[in-house]
Amino acid sequence: MGRGPRKTRSTRTRSTGGVDRSRVRTVSARRRKSLVRRADEATPHRPGDGVDRFLAGLPSLLGAGELRAAIDAWSAAWAGGRTVLWGFGAHLIKVGLAPVLVDLLERGALSGLMTNGAGCVHDLELALMGRTSEDVASSLDDGTFGMAGETAERLNDAIARGARDGLGMGECIGREILEGDYRHADRSVLASAIRLGIPVTVHVAIGTDIHHMHPGADGAALGATSYRDFETLTGLVATLEGGTIFNVGSAVILPEVFLKALALARNLGHKVERFTAVDLDFVRQYRPTMNVVQRPTRLGGRGISLIGHHEIMVPLLAAGVIEADAARGRRRGKKPS
Repeated sequence: MGRGPRKTRSTRTRSTGGVDRSRVRTVSARRRKSLVRRADEATPHRPGDGVDRFLAGLPSLLGAGELRAAIDAWSAAWAGGRTVLWGFGAHLIKVGLAPVLVDLLERGALSGLMTNGAGCVHDLELALMGRTSEDVASSLDDGTFGMAGETAERLNDAIARGARDGLGMGECIGREILEGDYRHADRSVLASAIRLGIPVTVHVAIGTDIHHMHPGADGAALGATSYRDFETLTGLVATLEGGTIFNVGSAVILPEVFLKALALARNLGHKVERFTAVDLDFVRQYRPTMNVVQRPTRLGGRGISLIGHHEIMVPLLAAGVIEADAARGRRRGKKPS
C-alpha cells in the first residue's frame, strides 16, 4: 500500500517557534506610566532669541534636564545668599575660561573657589606672560619639562612668604599676582578672588606640580599653606546647606579633599545635608561620581553629573545663571549689569 500525504505543522506555529501570541495580555497606553511627555520636548530656536530662551527651550530630559537643574540650583543659592563653591582643575584655565570665572566673581555669583596646584601654575603664567601650557611630550624627551625658571621662582617664593605670614596657598599666590609685576593680573582668577575678598583655596599633592622639582621648593611651606587652605575649605563647606558645589574637571584631588572637608564639618556639628553637588567633566570618573555626586547628597541633597567640553559647558552654565539673575533684577526694577 502507498503512504498517504504527510502531515506538516502549521506555518504559524513554525514561524513563532511554538509561541501563541493570541494569548498576549495588553494594557492601556493611556493608563500606563510614561517617562517622556510632550511637555518635555524641546522648543525650536528662533532668530533673535536670547540665551535664556535657548535654555528654556531645551528638552526637560536627561543631560538637558540636568543642565537646567544645575543652573536653577546655582541661581537659587545665589539669590538666597547661600554658599556657591566652585572647584576646578587646571584644564579650565588652559582652555581660556579664566575671564568667565573672573566675571562671575565680580558679579558675586561665587562664594569661594578651590583648585589644585596646576591651576596656580597656569593662572600665574597667563597673568605674567599672557600664555601658558608647554608641549609636554617634546620637553619631556629633552629633559626640559617643567623647568621654566620664572614660573617656579615666583610660585615657590610666594608660597615660602605665605608660610611665614600664616597664609593659605591660594591667598599667598593670589597676593603675589595682585601686588607683583603681572601685565595681565586682571584676568587672574586667584588675584581677582583676593582683590574681591573671596576665599580661594589650593590643594596640592607633593610632587604633582612643576615648581616642586626646583631647588626653591620648600616641602614644609607647601604642606603648611595647603593645609591652611584645607581648614579654610572646611569652613566654607560647613556653610553649604542650601547651597551648591561644582567640581569642574578634577578627577582625584578635589573630590577627595571635599569629601574629607564635608566629613570634618559634619563631625564638628554643622548641618550640611540639603545642597546640590554638580560634577562636570568629559567623562564620568569614579571619585567625582562617588565623592561629589552620590555619597555627600544621601541626606537630602541632589547630585548632578554633566558631561561635555569645559569650553562649551562652563560658558553655558555661566550664561544661564547670569540670565536668571538679570530676570530677577528686571522683576525688581533693577538695570542689568
